[in-house]
Amino acid sequence: MTTQTAPISGPVADEDKAEVAGLPRRIVEAWARYDSDAFAAVFTDEGTMILPGVFQKGRESIRAFTSAAFAGPYKGTRVVGTPIDVRFLSPEVAVLITRGGICVEGETEPAPERAVHASWLAVKQPDGWRLAAYQNSPLNNA
Repeated sequence: MTTQTAPISGPVADEDKAEVAGLPRRIVEAWARYDSDAFAAVFTDEGTMILPGVFQKGRESIRAFTSAAFAGPYKGTRVVGTPIDVRFLSPEVAVLITRGGICVEGETEPAPERAVHASWLAVKQPDGWRLAAYQNSPLNNA
C-alpha cells in the first residue's frame, strides 16, 4: 500500500498550532478536577474515545464514562501527556501524538503498566479546536 500526503493548502496560524498542542493540557486540567463535563467538552459532539477495552462515541457518552471512572477506578489518579509529534493535515485538521499515562498517588510519571502512546485527531470548529478521535495504547508490551 502506498500513501501520499498532499501539502497543506495554506499556512497554519501560530494560534492554531498552540491550541492543538494545548489539547492534552485541557484534558490534564479536567482530570485534575475530576470534571467530566470539561473533559468531554474537549471532544466534538460525535467524537470518539478508544482506550484498552473501551469505546465511547459522542460527547455525552464520553462524559458519562469519565464521570463513572472519576468516581471509581480513576479516583485519586492524575493523568500526564506530552506531545511528541504534531502534524497538520490541513489548516483545519491535525494529528497529535503524545506519550503519557495515568499516575497514582506518589508517582511523578506513570508506571510502565499505565504508560501509553496516544493519537489525537483534532478538528477546528467555530468555537475552537476539538477532538474528533482519541485512542491510546500501552507504551510497553509488558
